Amino acid sequence: MCSRRLRAGIATILLTTGAPSFALNTATIASSTLSPDCLEYRVVGICFWLFCTTFGCSVETSVKVRHYVPDAVVSSYSNTGANPWVEVQSMSRPNGSVQGGGDGTTNEDHENNLAKFKNADVIGHPGGYVFSQFASSFGYSCEGAGTAFMPYLLSTLDTIAWRYNIPEMAYPEALTPGEREIGTRSDRNLWGNVYPRGGFLHQTDDYKSAAVVAQRAGDIVTRRGQIHVYQPLLADSEDGYWPAGALIESDATTGKWQELTPTLSRSCAVFPHADSRVQALQGDYAWALWRPYSCCEREGQVFLGSVDFY
Repeated sequence: MCSRRLRAGIATILLTTGAPSFALNTATIASSTLSPDCLEYRVVGICFWLFCTTFGCSVETSVKVRHYVPDAVVSSYSNTGANPWVEVQSMSRPNGSVQGGGDGTTNEDHENNLAKFKNADVIGHPGGYVFSQFASSFGYSCEGAGTAFMPYLLSTLDTIAWRYNIPEMAYPEALTPGEREIGTRSDRNLWGNVYPRGGFLHQTDDYKSAAVVAQRAGDIVTRRGQIHVYQPLLADSEDGYWPAGALIESDATTGKWQELTPTLSRSCAVFPHADSRVQALQGDYAWALWRPYSCCEREGQVFLGSVDFY
């Protein structure tokens, strides 16, 4: 118990201060995993196993736990090649089909219908070792789907879909008002639409623009069979292991976001949120995408099932 409180205290001290950050590095990202709020560790049930030896069989039990895992770092940034995560910038350099980025106009005060463009990269979270040590201090921990430094989506390689919205501009979700939106008009907190899942949108607030684009990128990689150039960020279910599924906007039970830059947050939230939003000077933002997993320790050869407390 003392060890757990000590680790939680250290995590709080490390992440309490949110200061502007203009260059995000791997060490900072790894240390950001020490967040009890993002982890949200819970004992949720019991698993039953059939354990057999030459002397007979018995039913054994193990605790079923649920917690969030930082699967990926999702960067959303204006200038092509300028991913705020400095060690991975070389993955998304400008190429023959992708050159620039940024705003569609000069961003003067009277231009209140600003066209924005953001690149997006989804890259496996590098904090696996630090996180596993931290999560294990609470008890048995689950493995996530992400592989460190693995590029799951690089918008510079997804030119047709990301820059021209082909074919998603014709999808019903893109043509129907109120469908797949982040926030609502009735609550006056509408940040933008998930579809079409590309880099362009109209939004005067740069932070909200980046968040919408990050949500779009997360939406793509957590589904199979999308018409994009990407790798699915999904794990297969196994006996005693229930991985995260598709990310759904504004639904924390499918995933939540931890801001990494321009400020480093010690907590996670979904979009839209009412927290203070710092505008990045260069239009570059990054979040860690945390997703929920459930698992239990194997205690036999045959999995018989599980019972949840709630």
